[in-house]
Amino acid sequence: MRVAEAQRGAGREAGRLLGLPRATVLDLLIGAAVSIVVAAAITANVGGDRGRDVPAYLFAVGLGALVLLRRRAPATVLVVSAAGLVAYYVAGYPPVGLALPLAAALYSAAEAGQLRWAVLVGLGLLVVSTAFRAVQGASVAYLVGFELASSVAIMAAAVALGDGVRSRRLRRREQRWRLRQLERDHAREAARRVEEERLRIARDLHDVIAHHISVISLHAGVADEALDDDPVAARAALGHVRSATTQVVRELRTTLGLLRDPAGAEPRQPVAGLARLDDLAAGARAAGLRVAVRRRGELSGLPAAVDSTAYRLVQEALTNVLRHADASTVEIDVVRGPRAVAVAVRDDGRGQRGDAPRGYGLGGMRERTALLGGTVTAGNRPGGGFEVRAELPLGGTT
Repeated sequence: MRVAEAQRGAGREAGRLLGLPRATVLDLLIGAAVSIVVAAAITANVGGDRGRDVPAYLFAVGLGALVLLRRRAPATVLVVSAAGLVAYYVAGYPPVGLALPLAAALYSAAEAGQLRWAVLVGLGLLVVSTAFRAVQGASVAYLVGFELASSVAIMAAAVALGDGVRSRRLRRREQRWRLRQLERDHAREAARRVEEERLRIARDLHDVIAHHISVISLHAGVADEALDDDPVAARAALGHVRSATTQVVRELRTTLGLLRDPAGAEPRQPVAGLARLDDLAAGARAAGLRVAVRRRGELSGLPAAVDSTAYRLVQEALTNVLRHADASTVEIDVVRGPRAVAVAVRDDGRGQRGDAPRGYGLGGMRERTALLGGTVTAGNRPGGGFEVRAELPLGGTT
């Protein structure tokens, strides 16, 4: 590991000086090292039928030059190097060993994922070389006990190092891929949450504004009719208009603050829930409706999503009554059961005519309820009027 790090450091320094890519400089250094080692063994001339000559040194240079191709064709470089080494020995040149001339090629093949080629070529060359030299009269004990063992050790180390580098590279690549995948998942989740928050804000804004605008419209009409005959009633109606307008402006300001800067906006007021059901009823009564509210079961401690959705359903239903029903009486029932909260809003108005939709709020009610796994039904009552019913699962609460 330290040797590899030293080689990489030398490659970086040389590449910086020569203006070449680091990989190219590293291959040049390894090729030069292979040529120098083989040339030194040839110069030592410790045996062989032929002495050192120009072809022998050209073989050393060619063996080192093949290293420059190790990244493009590692298996080819390994096979050509092995074949050249066999031809070198068949020609009777001085021995240069097997392991050191082939170490770089074996390493490159294993690093490139050609582990089978590296093992087969290395084993094949060892078997052929040992058998050939034994036939020529070399000592079998020396060949097997010393030279073969050292060659196997060096070759195995080169193959193991190359395979280890490849495994670490694949592991790092997989880690980077997992990290990118995790980042993409986080980005998608963040985008999904932002979209859900926008939809929630849009629904809340629709419900609040629609409700208060209906109240404003109704009281404005009352004030217009009573302005000459009953100034007190007209003044009271205008007071309701002012109050509803203030609430709408406050809600708009809060919502726009969230949309402009969600992180820096002031904290939102607690989401409205069934605890404010009487406020809704009071607003409807102020608009001239007779409102009866009935509760059954413990409504405190409901899941926040269920509590808020139930409140918005009642608010939207009252808004539709004010805008479309021409009713005089409204009944609101909220019942908490063991597994769900049931909400019903009934009026004695004219009901729905044909297939014409009774306002656009029913779609929003169904969307809100569907997010919780609940259901909404709406339609005319048998005795006249209109009814909206909803069931909101408690999600395992009791």
